[in-house]
Amino acid sequence: MTATQDTQGSQDFVAYLASLPRVLAGAAALFRDARGRVLLVEPNYRDGWALPGGTIESDDGETPRQGARRETAEEIGLDREPGRLLAVDWVRGVGRPPLVAYLYDGGILDEDDIKAIRLQEEELLSWRLVPREELAEYLRGALGRRVLAALDVLAGDSATAELEDGHRVH
Repeated sequence: MTATQDTQGSQDFVAYLASLPRVLAGAAALFRDARGRVLLVEPNYRDGWALPGGTIESDDGETPRQGARRETAEEIGLDREPGRLLAVDWVRGVGRPPLVAYLYDGGILDEDDIKAIRLQEEELLSWRLVPREELAEYLRGALGRRVLAALDVLAGDSATAELEDGHRVH
């Protein structure tokens, strides 16, 4: 193989990669308190509530698990290794690429953890602990369904929930 052939092959591969569809990837952690209430955060850049988490920085080689940990530390000041994967959700994009959302078990927050929560003021307005029966008032669409599916997994429903737009695939 000549250097010219190698360069052409490399250019062809780069062009091929550029032609592939794009998918967004995000990761979050599901934290609960001793009463089973879910920790939600209120972003300042969009309406509604969310879980601590965000976009995976794949250009830096970040994995979903690493992204969940980094985002949790940045957003609420709790730096801890995420627990098991509770749900993976393929969310169809409307006006944006599709999203693959990974949801990990953040564990149970004790009183010291709750006192240690420090919001990232550049992105978040507030936080609260919400009982399962009130989650629908805070979380809409696929995110709300994803959180309920993850709570079911924690209750022993299954090992992991595979979702499409928040609906179980099987």
